[in-house]
Amino acid sequence: MEEDFARAVEDGLKLSKRLVLPGGGAPSPRPLAPMDRSLDVTSLLPSAPMAYAVVVDPAAGDSPDVPSYQPHVYGRLDPPALIPLHVREVDLAVDCAYAGSPAAEVTVRARWWVQCIARSRDCHCRLVVPMGDQGSILGAEVTVGKRSYKTHVIEVEDQGSVNIAKTESGGLLKSQFFSLTIPQVGGGEDIFATIRWTQKLLYDNGQFSVDIPFRFPQYVNPLPKVFMKKEKIQLTLNSGVSKEVLLKGSSHPLKERSRQGEKLSFFHEAVVENWSNKDFTFSYSVYSGDLSGGMLVQPSTLRDYDDRDMFFIFLLPGNNQKRKIFRRAAVFIIDTSGSMEGKPLQSVKNAMYTALSELVHGDYFNIITFNDELHSFSSCLEQVSDKTIENAKGWMDSNFIAEGGTDIMHPLSEAIALLSSSNDALPQIFLVTDGSVEDERNICLTVKEQLATRGSKSPRVSTFGLGSYCNHYFLRMLASIGRGHYDAAFDTGSIEGRMLQWFQKASNTTVTNISIDATKYIQEFEVDSECIQDISANYPVCVSGRYQGKLPEVLIAKGYLADRSEISIELRVQHIKDIPLDKVLAKQQMDLLTAKAWLYENDQLKRKVAKLSIQNSIPSEYTHTVLLQTILEKIDQAQQGKQKPKKNTSPNEQLATSLNGLSLGFGDVAATRENLSAGFGDTKPPERFEMFEKAVGCCSRLADCCCCMCFINACSKMNDRCAIALAQFCGALSCLACVECCSLCCGGSD
Repeated sequence: MEEDFARAVEDGLKLSKRLVLPGGGAPSPRPLAPMDRSLDVTSLLPSAPMAYAVVVDPAAGDSPDVPSYQPHVYGRLDPPALIPLHVREVDLAVDCAYAGSPAAEVTVRARWWVQCIARSRDCHCRLVVPMGDQGSILGAEVTVGKRSYKTHVIEVEDQGSVNIAKTESGGLLKSQFFSLTIPQVGGGEDIFATIRWTQKLLYDNGQFSVDIPFRFPQYVNPLPKVFMKKEKIQLTLNSGVSKEVLLKGSSHPLKERSRQGEKLSFFHEAVVENWSNKDFTFSYSVYSGDLSGGMLVQPSTLRDYDDRDMFFIFLLPGNNQKRKIFRRAAVFIIDTSGSMEGKPLQSVKNAMYTALSELVHGDYFNIITFNDELHSFSSCLEQVSDKTIENAKGWMDSNFIAEGGTDIMHPLSEAIALLSSSNDALPQIFLVTDGSVEDERNICLTVKEQLATRGSKSPRVSTFGLGSYCNHYFLRMLASIGRGHYDAAFDTGSIEGRMLQWFQKASNTTVTNISIDATKYIQEFEVDSECIQDISANYPVCVSGRYQGKLPEVLIAKGYLADRSEISIELRVQHIKDIPLDKVLAKQQMDLLTAKAWLYENDQLKRKVAKLSIQNSIPSEYTHTVLLQTILEKIDQAQQGKQKPKKNTSPNEQLATSLNGLSLGFGDVAATRENLSAGFGDTKPPERFEMFEKAVGCCSRLADCCCCMCFINACSKMNDRCAIALAQFCGALSCLACVECCSLCCGGSD
C-alpha cells in the first residue's frame, strides 16, 4: 500500500512538470540521483497534513491561471496520479491537558490551492493526515466553494436515518494515516480544512514529550512572489499539579504568552520563506525527585452516561536513579504460526535478541514458541548468563520457523506453571501473537481464575498484537487482568521498535501491588480497568474511574518496593473546572469499556461506549463514522472559510458517504485459521501469485495494443528513455528496410 501510494505521488510530480505557474516559476521537482531509478517510498509518504489532486485524465492537468498550451495527452491514468497541492495557510494548535495525560489533542487548520487543474475541469482531492504515536481521529471539517463536509459519528442502528451512499470517502490509509476524499473540486479553488486528532503523550526518563508530523516537502510551497506564507503554532499546557513545570525544549521558537497557575500558553507566529521542514516537538518535565502522583476529580455533566463523578489518578515514577528494579522471571510466548512468515517473524526475532540482552544477572527467563504445537527453550526457568543468552539466541535461530496454526491457551497455562516457582523474582509473561482464536473469552476467564489463586505473587501478563487479524480487545483485556501492558504494531516497519518499548515499559518495575485507600471514605469507587498496573521506571500509571461520595483532601496510594518494604504516596485531590476531563479520558475509557463489553457480552456497556463515541466524535466498534455534505448559502469568496452550514438542514437532506477502517474490530478467526498474512497493509502477496499477476498483466497489455488508440495509450505511459530506445530501434529497422529495397531494385542489372 505504501509503495502504491508513493508511486502515485511520483507520477503526479512528473505530471506537474507540465504546469506553468504565475510568476514564471515551476514546481520544485523531487531531487533524484542521476543513476537512481528505485522508488524512495519514505520521502513520498505524507510527513505533514497534505492534500492531493487525484488525476485520472492527464489532459486536465494545467495551471488554472496561465494555460501551458502543452501537447494534448491521450489516455487515462490507472491508477490515478496524485499531485500534491500547494499550501496557502497552516495553523497548528496543541493542547496537553495535564501531567499524566495519556494523550495530547492536536488541531490543524489549513488551506490548499488546486494549482494543477485547469479552471474548466475538476477532480477529486484527497486529504491525508499523518497522526503521531497511537493517533486517533476526532473529526474533520472541509469547505470547498459552497459545499461543506464534516465527519459525523452515528449509531449503527441509526444508519437508516441518514442517506449513506455506497461509495467510500476515506478512512485509515494505514494505521497512522487518516484519509478523506472530497469529490469534484474545480481547478483554482481553495480547500479549507480543520482536522482534529489525539496522539499519545510520550514519557521517558522523567520527561514528557509530544512529536507531531509537521514536515512539509519543498514542492507544496507556493512561489514567494505570489503568496506570503505565515506560520502559526499555539501550545497550551495545563499540568494539573502544583509542582514546578520545567520546559526542556522545542523544535520551533515558542514565546510564552501567559502563565496562570498551572496553565501555560505558548505561541509562535512568523512570516516564513518555506513551510516547516521538521516535525513539531515539545518536551517538559514536572519537578519530582521521586515517586509522586495526584488525583483529579470532576463532577458528572448533563450529557454524561453516568451520574457518578469522574476521577483520574496519575502516578509518576520520577527520576530517582537509585530506585531498584525488581528482579525478573520472564517467560516469552511467541506465535510462530504460518501467518508470521517473512518480515513479521524476523522483526520479532530481532526484538527478542535485544530484549534478552537487556536482562541482567539475577534474572530468570524461558522462551516458548507455539503454533499447533508447543516448543520450549528449556523445561524450567534459566538463570541469565552470557552462555544461556547465547544458547537462547541459537535456539531461536533454529526454532523460529513460521508454520502451523494458532493455539494460545496451552502456552499460557505452561508459562503460568513455569512461574509457580520464580525464585523471589517478579513473574512476568510476554505474549506476542498475530492471530485470533475461538476460545478467547474462555482464556481470559481461565487466566483470571488462575491468577486469583496466586494472589499478590501472580504473574504479570503483558500482550503485544501484530496486524489487524488478532483480537486487540482480547489482548487488552488479558493484559488488564494480568496487571500488565498492552501494545500493538500495525505495519511491519514498526514491530521491532514498538516491541522493545513495550518490553522496557513492562519489565522495569519499581513498585508492585498498588492499592488506594479511597474505600475508607466512600462506598462507591469503581476503576475502569480490571486491576491497577505496577509502576514502571519508564512509564507513568494512569487510572480512571467513577466514584460517589465526598473525598478527603488527600488519599494514600500504597505499594511494595523491590526490597519488600512498603511505600506510601500522597495523592492530593484537586477539583478541576477548566479541564474537560471527560473529553480527555474518553478514548482511554472507550477502549477499556469495549474490552469489558466484549468479554462479558454486556449490552449496557456497549451502549455506554456508543454514547461516549457520539458525544466525543471518536470512532468505536458500536458506531459508524460518515462524511456529511451540506450545501452552504451563497457566500462571499473572501468569507468562505468561515461559513457554517444552514441551521435548517436536517440529516435526511444531507448526503453522507462512509468512512471505513477507523475501528480495530474483534479479530478474524477465519483468516487466522487459514494462516493468511497478519493483516498488515504493507505485506505483499506470495511471490508465485505476484509472478502470475505480472504474466497475466503482460499478456493483457500486449493484447490491448492491437488497436490504434490502445497503442497510443500504451505509448503515453512509456518511460522517456524507453521511448527513445524504441524510436531508435524503429529507425534502424527502417534503414535496413531501405537497404533491402535498394538491393532488390538494383539487383536486376546483372
